[in-house]
Amino acid sequence: MSSSSGSPNEAWGSRIGLILAMAGNAVGLGNFLRFPTQAAANGGGSFMISYFIALLLLGIPLMWIEWGIGRNGGRYRKGHLPGMFAAIWRHPAAKYVGVVGMIVPLCVMIYYTYIESWTAAFAWFSLTKDYWGIETQQGMLDYLRSFQASPANGAPVYHQPWTPYAFFLGTLAINIWVLSKGISGGIEKLAKIGMPILFGLAVVLAIVVLTLPAQPGIDATPWQGLSFIYDPDFSRLDEPGVWLAAAGQIFFTLSVGMGSLAAYASYLSKRDDIALNGIATAATNETVEVVLGGTIAIPAAVTFFGVAGAMAIAQGGSFNLGFATMPVVFQQLPAGNLLGVAWFGLLFFAGITSSVAMLTPIIAFFREEFGWKREHIAWGFGFICLVFGLMHVRWLQYGFLDEWDYWAGTFGLVIVAVLEVVVFVWIFKPENAWKSIHEGADIRIPAVFKFVMTYITPLYLFIILGWWGWTDALPILLNERSAGGGVVTAENIPYITASRAVIVLFTVVFLVLIRIAWKRNKYDDRAGFVEIDQTPEAP
Repeated sequence: MSSSSGSPNEAWGSRIGLILAMAGNAVGLGNFLRFPTQAAANGGGSFMISYFIALLLLGIPLMWIEWGIGRNGGRYRKGHLPGMFAAIWRHPAAKYVGVVGMIVPLCVMIYYTYIESWTAAFAWFSLTKDYWGIETQQGMLDYLRSFQASPANGAPVYHQPWTPYAFFLGTLAINIWVLSKGISGGIEKLAKIGMPILFGLAVVLAIVVLTLPAQPGIDATPWQGLSFIYDPDFSRLDEPGVWLAAAGQIFFTLSVGMGSLAAYASYLSKRDDIALNGIATAATNETVEVVLGGTIAIPAAVTFFGVAGAMAIAQGGSFNLGFATMPVVFQQLPAGNLLGVAWFGLLFFAGITSSVAMLTPIIAFFREEFGWKREHIAWGFGFICLVFGLMHVRWLQYGFLDEWDYWAGTFGLVIVAVLEVVVFVWIFKPENAWKSIHEGADIRIPAVFKFVMTYITPLYLFIILGWWGWTDALPILLNERSAGGGVVTAENIPYITASRAVIVLFTVVFLVLIRIAWKRNKYDDRAGFVEIDQTPEAP
């Protein structure tokens, strides 16, 4: 079988750059917004117990599996899931099954970059004290909705109509510019700059929050917030919702089930270690999430609003905590505008180090299968992201973004993860998967994880898929309730339908492109690919 006529492999410049980039992919907005919200809404300590169990049985095994799939694909110059699956499962269907690894990251990239632009905007609003004087959470929610161009009836309008479009365009342009510079020249450099800044800002904010005095009339301290999160509450461990919330958070926090980790790993050779690097990546992410992410927002909310108030805020959602509650807190602190810049700057760097990873599988597909230049692909898809991203900006209030967040950014992650486990562990065989993960390894993974990856992780995934499919996916698909958790209105149905139609359109287009690529390169599905020389060339 002929090899691809695409351009030569790129390579990571250093091991630390690889780990920082992988960790940057994992560390995202969910570490600082979704994690504390989920912990507070699901019983604090009881959530943490189920969270760490899910990390051991689901997150870390999936991390190794994605790294294994990616590096194995790199042996055949395949940095995209259709090619990676075809390299393992020599069946005509394999490449088409892998299409999910193109659809999910593209959809998430588009709406995630839009949300990322909110953090850039609010960093600017903090610096200029634009929202200063709005000292209630409801007032800040009105301010956020005004920025999103969806103010409630009778609510004040604080921003010009073009404001959200300008910040989205600027944020997207930065993402595409980084992607156009390549693996070591763009993504790795961003990680080496962005991750230390992220850590530094998080540490500063954590210190500020932990040293806050009790507020008059509240009589709560930041340490009570920490106690709420980490003290075990065994009474809620029999609630399925707590376990499902913890498992869902693991997907968000480690960025597994998206294909971007596998794409990054495809630029490694069989001499590179993925066992230890996978653990290092997971450990870095967990340090950011549990130690830093859990030390900022909820302890600050508890200090100013009490434990009951913080729980009520958490029930309102991640954006309420990050964009409404925290600005109210900052206005009551010395140099609060600079702390606001640090908070939203932290979120921006967490977001961008994740979002630049999401188009990597698609860029790899067009480079490897069609021989196109990276710069042309990056800016071309940047335009596509702009076109469809503007739909999210314009139609946010009608549930357009909520649909993509659910079908691609939630349910889609589980589908991709299930397929990855089935292909890499069951079809490739556990012995081959275990051997592949240990090639070039500096450590031996405890043998119990072979059993976990073969049986426990897939069982865990099938339970999640079945539960979510029955309780969430089916009612949302039938419009019995909205993807955002509310009631579907007649006004929203055309936008919801259009949102789903775009996802279907992407799927059809990529299936056709996969078919064209396989015919163009004269691939033989049964024979497999030709292994390439893995000596990396300069990017």
